[in-house]
Amino acid sequence: MHHDDPVVPTYYQLIWPTLQAVISLGGSAHKDEIDAAVIESQEFTESQQQVLKGDGPQTLLLDRMSWARSYLKGMGLLGNPRRSIWAVTEIGQAAEERDIKPLHDEYQANARAGSRQRRVWADDGKSPSPPMVAPATEPSDEKGGLQGDTELGTEGWRDLLLDRLLRVHPYAFEHLAQRILREAGFSQVTVTSRSSDGGIDGMGVYQLSLLSFPVYFQCKRYQGSVGSSAIRDFRGAMAGRGDKGLLISTGTFTSDARKEARREGAQPIDLIDGDALCGLLKDLQLGVSTVERVVEDVTVEPEFFDALDDRHGSK
Repeated sequence: MHHDDPVVPTYYQLIWPTLQAVISLGGSAHKDEIDAAVIESQEFTESQQQVLKGDGPQTLLLDRMSWARSYLKGMGLLGNPRRSIWAVTEIGQAAEERDIKPLHDEYQANARAGSRQRRVWADDGKSPSPPMVAPATEPSDEKGGLQGDTELGTEGWRDLLLDRLLRVHPYAFEHLAQRILREAGFSQVTVTSRSSDGGIDGMGVYQLSLLSFPVYFQCKRYQGSVGSSAIRDFRGAMAGRGDKGLLISTGTFTSDARKEARREGAQPIDLIDGDALCGLLKDLQLGVSTVERVVEDVTVEPEFFDALDDRHGSK
């Protein structure tokens, strides 16, 4: 289907296209590959891809595609073996489009029932026995979409980090990129002067075995999506300077931008979006600290107390 206006489909409308995208990618794929496949198959415009969820920084389309994957998991049609990797199940492989509504309705009913039961336990001061885990509930917005992210738990730290990055001074953000490249193994990393960068914010040298080559980088503190024109402008600024470019953004890149970055015959531009940037900062422990916690799963075993009553209750 082709869309000419920035109306973003609901998560429910994205469920079937998402399942088909995973199947078309060989049955398993990274979330970025799935997003790209859905965008291409549904022919979403750049304007649709740039609509923000609330005040940003995440786009509404990416948020709803994330919820579509989460619902597919709850419906038993997709599995999530590790972070960002999704795989179709046997049920998902055999599912038809007409199966989506009853499976979706059943999942929502189970979620609501589980939520009600947890409230009863909380009011009574009791814990469930045996333990029960209810599916995720559906906090809907006015457009039929969802707020939040259920992919392998809460990822709220990324939103907090991106929000803070958006408030960093542009020149400070360029120096953060310099630090990231140094930590990642680049040498001779420099930031250009504020007035004469010509669209290039800095450069570094990357050593690969016996070879080394300069990489020019540009930083964009975007709340929404970076379009293909930004890729072309950056490539134009690189003309005559080098063959490798790196564009770092707090936002996302539209499908057209990603295609332009790897267009055949043109200088390749590598892209680091907001999600990847957060991952880099976490891995490099730059402004992000991680504390590992041990979580106990506690289960009350009524049969133990039943046996105790049987042995001693009649005495």
